[in-house]
Amino acid sequence: MWQAEVRVDLDAIRENVARLRAGTSAELMAVVKADGYGHGMLPAARAALDAGATALGVCTLDEALTLRRGGVTAPVLAWLLAPGLPLHEGVAAGVDLAAASTDQLDELVVAAQRAGRPARVHLKIDTGLARGGATVADWPVLLDAAAKAQADGTVEVVGVWSHFAYADAPGHPTIDRQLAVFVEGVALAERAGLRPRWRHLANSAATLTRPDTHFDLVRPGIAVYGLSPVEGERFGLRPAMSARARVTLTKRVPAGSGVSYGHTYRTERETTLAVVPVGYADGVPRHASNVGPVHLGGKVRTVAGRVCMDQFMLDCGDDPVAPGDVATLFGSGAAGEPTADDWAAAVGTINYEIVTRFGGVRVPRAYDGE
Repeated sequence: MWQAEVRVDLDAIRENVARLRAGTSAELMAVVKADGYGHGMLPAARAALDAGATALGVCTLDEALTLRRGGVTAPVLAWLLAPGLPLHEGVAAGVDLAAASTDQLDELVVAAQRAGRPARVHLKIDTGLARGGATVADWPVLLDAAAKAQADGTVEVVGVWSHFAYADAPGHPTIDRQLAVFVEGVALAERAGLRPRWRHLANSAATLTRPDTHFDLVRPGIAVYGLSPVEGERFGLRPAMSARARVTLTKRVPAGSGVSYGHTYRTERETTLAVVPVGYADGVPRHASNVGPVHLGGKVRTVAGRVCMDQFMLDCGDDPVAPGDVATLFGSGAAGEPTADDWAAAVGTINYEIVTRFGGVRVPRAYDGE
C-alpha cells in the first residue's frame, strides 16, 4: 500500500517519441536531463530508445555516466560542464561532450590524452539566447582550435549546435534571426574543414512547429513526456506522469475555522477537511496555497490554506470523503483530474517545473508499461 506516489506511463513516452519521430526526417535525441524531467532518467531513456530515439541528451557528466552504468550504449551528449570535472571518464565511456570556448576545448584535449582516445565533441554557438555557446565573434577562433585538435587526433567534432530563445512562441522574429546565425555558423565550420555528423538546433517547440530547423537531429525534451511547449496547443501528445496521495485524515470543523499556517483560509460554514500527505518537501509548490487544483471524491477542489512541508488540506464541504481516498494532484486529464498545465497556470509557472519537482526520495515512482 502506498501513501503517495508518482506514476509514470512509459507507453505514453513511447507514443510521444514515435509521434515526434514521425514528424521529421532528422534523427531524434530525447532529452532526459533532470532525472528525465522528474520521470526517472533510465526508464524514460529506455522507453525513448524503444520508440526510435537514436541519441540522448543530458546536462551533466554524472547524468551521462549514470546512463552508461545503466547499460545505455546509444550516443549521449552532456553539455553543461564546469571546469575541473573528470572529463576523461566521459571520454573513456564514449560520451559526447560540448565545448563553447577554447578553454573548454583545451580541457577536452587533456581529457582525451588521459583517456587514450579522441573526445567526441559538439561545438556550441550562441545564436541569440546569450546563455551557453561561443559568441559570433569568438566562433571562428573556436573552430580553428577544434580543427587543429581534430587534425592532431585528440578531438572528433561530431556536432555543431545551438538553442532557441523563443521557439515556444511560433512566429517570433528571433526564431528566423537565430536560424540565420546558425546556418552561417555551420557554413564557417565547414570552411574550417569540419564535417560534423549532427547539426542540431530544434528543441521541443521547434521540432513540433518549425521543420526548417531540424537539420540532422532534433532535441525534444518536454514533448517526450507528453507536455506541450506551446501554450494552448496539445499536438496529440499524452502526458506520462500523474501524482497522487491518499487522504490521511478527515474531520468536521465549524464555520470560521482557520486552516493551516497563518490562517490564510477560513471555512465559510461547517465543513469536512481532508488532510493530504504531500507538501513542498515532496514537490508541491508552496505557491499552490489556496489555488492548487486537486481531484478528490469525483470533484476538482482547491488547496485550502498554506501548503506545508509535508501536507496540505482540502475543504470538501459535506461530500463523503474518507481516509484512504485518493487525491490526484495532476495526471493526463482523461478522468477529469487537473493536468500539469493546470497546476502551472494556478501557481504562475510552466509545466516543466511542475513535473520536475516530483518523484524524490519520499514520493516513490511507479511505472506502467515496463
